[in-house]
Amino acid sequence: MAKQAIWVMLKAKPGKEADVEAFLKQGAAMSNDEPLTVTWYGVKMAPGVYGVFDTFDDEAGRDAHLNGEIAKALMASAPDLFSNELRIEKMEILASK
Repeated sequence: MAKQAIWVMLKAKPGKEADVEAFLKQGAAMSNDEPLTVTWYGVKMAPGVYGVFDTFDDEAGRDAHLNGEIAKALMASAPDLFSNELRIEKMEILASK
């Protein structure tokens, strides 16, 4: 069972919604190159409001992801795509199905 996770809320700048959705789809594809990332989800919560939820077996997997190419791309794209300050929330998974 994956034991670690991260959550990042993303608020698209006006007119950037399609770019954010394309970025999330690209992130999902890039996650296939991360063997320590168990799951990677890009979600739309409401118009212009998105999120990323990822799971990992352990802290080493989460650290590898946070220092990987997807995280670098996210931080590089942030000023152009997002209106909110990005906060990467680290979580511990207590139960799952």
